[in-house]
Amino acid sequence: MMQRGTALRDGAGVGADVREGAGVGAGPGAGLAAGAEAGAGAPVSGAGAAGELGLSRSEFARAVQLGLVRAGPRPPGGAARYTRAELDRVRAAGGFPETLRARVETVAGAETAAGVMGISPSRFTRLARCGHVAPVGYRINRYRAVVWLYLALELKEFAAREPGILRGVAPLADQAVMAAKEDLRPSMWRGRHVGLLLRRTTAPWEHAAVLASVLPEEEVRRAVPDPAERIVLAALAPPLPYGHPQIPAAAAVAARLLRAQSPQEIRRYRGGLAFALAGARGQSKSTGERGPT
Repeated sequence: MMQRGTALRDGAGVGADVREGAGVGAGPGAGLAAGAEAGAGAPVSGAGAAGELGLSRSEFARAVQLGLVRAGPRPPGGAARYTRAELDRVRAAGGFPETLRARVETVAGAETAAGVMGISPSRFTRLARCGHVAPVGYRINRYRAVVWLYLALELKEFAAREPGILRGVAPLADQAVMAAKEDLRPSMWRGRHVGLLLRRTTAPWEHAAVLASVLPEEEVRRAVPDPAERIVLAALAPPLPYGHPQIPAAAAVAARLLRAQSPQEIRRYRGGLAFALAGARGQSKSTGERGPT
């Protein structure tokens, strides 16, 4: 069944190179250390930027993922840096830092998310499975089960905007999804993840690499028969999402979330990849070089 949903589509298609947040903390003295690192307006590391903004590691990573804090040009072989102008821009926003923290606050699992919306966990699960709310991340628990993460602010906004769907009988479309035992949460998350990555991508080959990264390997081989181009796409593939587990057993579970599953979803990403490749190849042809320029 085709993806659907009545809310949160503004973020559909979004994800997260938040390695720049690695090691970030906002403990005592973090802001002082960040200020010292900044020097006379020099770009600062993710740890320094988080300290200056008063964010924890996870808060800063989510802010970067959502495009609320924009990284500067990444030096060759180095981690992302954040300019003084960018940090000043973020701090100048109304309600800082409370508003920024509210925008990156996440809740984990159906029970907590249902509490935010004032409904039962079973009803929330139905809304999520039917594509009304889009996860922003995931984690794998000790039982190797996927625990979806949601933006608390989006849940509150959805509850205020769509009170009717929180009560009463499920719409016919939802009943059809549940009868078919479908679960749209993985595809909703992939759509959001890809969209966020594309929003931070400007180079044509990097754009194509994002779309190729969500397709099964056999689909990439069909869509990109040239091995040299596949090497380029693999080299430019985005890193794993923030929170992706390192323990092999949990990582194996999470890996299944990274690839498109249904034929419709695969066709959508293949179409996007074909369009992106046409632009990337056109750029390479104009410069006389293969691959990114």
